[in-house]
Amino acid sequence: MADTKVVFVAFAIEDERQRDFLKGQSLSPRAPYEFIDMSVKEAYETGWKAKVRTRLKRSNGVIVLVSKNSLTSTGQAWEIQCAAEEGKPIRGIWAYSDDRTTLPGVSTVAWSDKNISDFIDSL
Repeated sequence: MADTKVVFVAFAIEDERQRDFLKGQSLSPRAPYEFIDMSVKEAYETGWKAKVRTRLKRSNGVIVLVSKNSLTSTGQAWEIQCAAEEGKPIRGIWAYSDDRTTLPGVSTVAWSDKNISDFIDSL
């Protein structure tokens, strides 16, 4: 059995339901990976950024759920910046089939089992 891979999920809080769908995919018995996220509903408490950086450091890679909400999510933007600073592989996945928002510096692909699995397998 392959080692479990840890994938950090960066998303705008408005896309929390899409994050839940993505996390649901990790419940498949063929999926040797786990998703972690640092979603916060309140303004960032002291220490949030340090905790995010710690979790990013132990992650194998980062999936960014990209939507129009990403353009105004300061928390998600910081998570992406931090992942880049830590040298983590980053893959954008469009959160919705009818939303093709682009984020500078994030290579984004359509949400499919194959695209997600291929990224995780590459880690």
